[in-house]
Amino acid sequence: MTKEKADNKKEATVEKKVVKKETEKTEKVEKKSAKGKKTAPVVIAKKKKDFSAIYDKNKTYPINEAVEILKKVNKTKFDPSVEIHVRLGINTKKGDQQVRGAVSLPHGTGKTIRIAAFVTPEHEKAAKAAGADFVGGEDLIAEIKKTEKTDFQVAIAEPSLMKNLAVIAKILGTRGLMPSPKNDTVSATPVKAIEELKRGKISFKNDDTGNLHAVIGKLSFDNDKLAANYQTLLEVVKKAKPSSSKGVFIKNITLATSMSPGVKISLS
Repeated sequence: MTKEKADNKKEATVEKKVVKKETEKTEKVEKKSAKGKKTAPVVIAKKKKDFSAIYDKNKTYPINEAVEILKKVNKTKFDPSVEIHVRLGINTKKGDQQVRGAVSLPHGTGKTIRIAAFVTPEHEKAAKAAGADFVGGEDLIAEIKKTEKTDFQVAIAEPSLMKNLAVIAKILGTRGLMPSPKNDTVSATPVKAIEELKRGKISFKNDDTGNLHAVIGKLSFDNDKLAANYQTLLEVVKKAKPSSSKGVFIKNITLATSMSPGVKISLS
């Protein structure tokens, strides 16, 4: 091979390497650009179920009929809770127009609640027998302060122990668990309070928008039992009307399950 041919071959090889490197560099840049490119998220609109053949969402119904409608539109594989949502004619910015209370539903809620009982030593055994899941005084308070765990839905306390709860007031208060005389969770007869809660006593309180929400049972309950629970709660709510609230107190009521559309209830 002549020197000229050798030089030409060498140049061709170098040129190929340069082209290859440039090609690889270009491909990397293109891949990086493609990888870093933002694409618009795909939004799939969920089609709302049409229940117009079963009921008119703009019409109001008697409580028994409303319960029957909920049973017809229910498509869940579990037994959902039945909820009542009440629109109140109150000014939530005024402290004297807050609506809260407690009521024992004749047929319970169908839910199992866990109760913490802050009681004195002489009541601990009876509180456990009544069904309290967590029972104690200073020891229970110290445990909650240390762990910040509140594996219960309701807390009750004897009046003499309320001052001791100050060290965990922030933990209980932010979770809606602080005992209060207004909903009968501060009681000199804790055993009776525990028994009532286990049988279906519930507390209610309006929210910041002037609405009140409460569970009145399970959808599997007989219609008459749900209606009885509804009427019992409604009567107590009516009696809780603040004296400073003027005009219509109960504006409208809606019945629904945790997974269903709402059904408006007749107020007459």
